[in-house]
Amino acid sequence: MILLGSDHGGLELKESVKALLEERGIGYEDCGTYSTDSVDYPDFGEKVSRRVSNGEAEKGILFCGTGIGMSIIANKFPGVRAALATDLFTAQMAKEHNNANILVLGGRVLQKEQALSMVAVWLDSQFDGGRHQQRLDKIRQIENELNK
Repeated sequence: MILLGSDHGGLELKESVKALLEERGIGYEDCGTYSTDSVDYPDFGEKVSRRVSNGEAEKGILFCGTGIGMSIIANKFPGVRAALATDLFTAQMAKEHNNANILVLGGRVLQKEQALSMVAVWLDSQFDGGRHQQRLDKIRQIENELNK
């Protein structure tokens, strides 16, 4: 299951991604927001990121106007590797090299079709492991030291 979360700036793109997930038969849970009324992105970024961090869900996708705010809040949570993707290559590398468990997209900076292609490539890509796993292990070690 994939958790989805957005603020008002990412709502329209989130709705498009929900349709893509449904077409692919991929289960998801929409953690809000549900309208275009102005809301604070940290509230919805936290809902998704906390649950990915504690293992309730394997992955998530977050949306806000630029993706920057959601990236900041998501990466506050232990074990979350949130990647702001800006094109197909960064979406692919987010999975292959960084094993990103949260993809972050900007609803005001991406075209719908571009974003849907980015979600598809992120879903279809596989983590390469090897030297990339060593780097993730270093990140985990730093994270553990900071959270003592």
